[in-house]
Amino acid sequence: MTATASAAPRSDIPESPPPNPNPRKSSFTPPPNSCNSHCHIYGPFSRYPLPEDRSFTPSEAPETELRRIDDHFGFARAVFVQSQGHGWDHQPVIDALAAGRDRYRAVALIRADTSPEEVKRLDAAGFCGARFSFMTHLGFPDLSNVRAAMALVRPYDWHIAIHVSGHGLVDMEEFIRSIEAPVVIDHMGRPDTREGSDGPAMLAMRRLLDTGRVWVKLSGADRLSHQKVPYTDALPIARSIAAHAPERILWGSDWPHVNLGGPMTDDTCLVDLIPEIAPSEAVRQRMLVDNPAEFFRFG
Repeated sequence: MTATASAAPRSDIPESPPPNPNPRKSSFTPPPNSCNSHCHIYGPFSRYPLPEDRSFTPSEAPETELRRIDDHFGFARAVFVQSQGHGWDHQPVIDALAAGRDRYRAVALIRADTSPEEVKRLDAAGFCGARFSFMTHLGFPDLSNVRAAMALVRPYDWHIAIHVSGHGLVDMEEFIRSIEAPVVIDHMGRPDTREGSDGPAMLAMRRLLDTGRVWVKLSGADRLSHQKVPYTDALPIARSIAAHAPERILWGSDWPHVNLGGPMTDDTCLVDLIPEIAPSEAVRQRMLVDNPAEFFRFG
């Protein structure tokens, strides 16, 4: 797949507006070594052009800007998730990892035709997981190809990140159970919050958590919310997961919030939700520090 030197908007794919560059200070201060376990970076486009076959056009959001925002809120670590915005070109993330190796880890996009040499290169750079999206707008992958891609990363003991939405978690439950590697579900599985914490998707989530091999990112409250700011209608889902398996929860901002259909996300509101998701200081320590240190191999 060929990249071009232009990041110009294209009329046939959606554009993502930039995040708020100056969020307010949160009333919550994360503990030392807290990790923003799910975020993305894009650009600078003069150095890392966007590919023609991208599924959306992101706004420029480089590592230096993410670092500034994370420092503002008090997050000392972060995990980059490779995005369809840059497609299969992992070089922006590779260079960002080199700029902050002790601070960062990353999750790659891997295909069945990715070369073993490329996987080895990504592992050496600081990647520790492969993400697969089962979302219509990102292109639903063939499961046989997903299994072939997972086999490529198995020698490196990478985790597998799963991105599903709504009842997709119910549909994918058997497949997720078959994965031998540790699994993390992104954005709480993106259930419909109107179904509540005992809806079909959340029942499937608890069954998967009970396997002991599945983790969950309590990110994306803004994506789940039907009420928008301050996203409190997503709290029952997040709280139920945190209470059910505090030893396998992670938190991420999902900065810079691409592919949203409504107003740009208020990052301060997301950080303010952390003590409401996990009222216990001990659980917050697990979610923000201890769990990501174990899962993403920090330290």
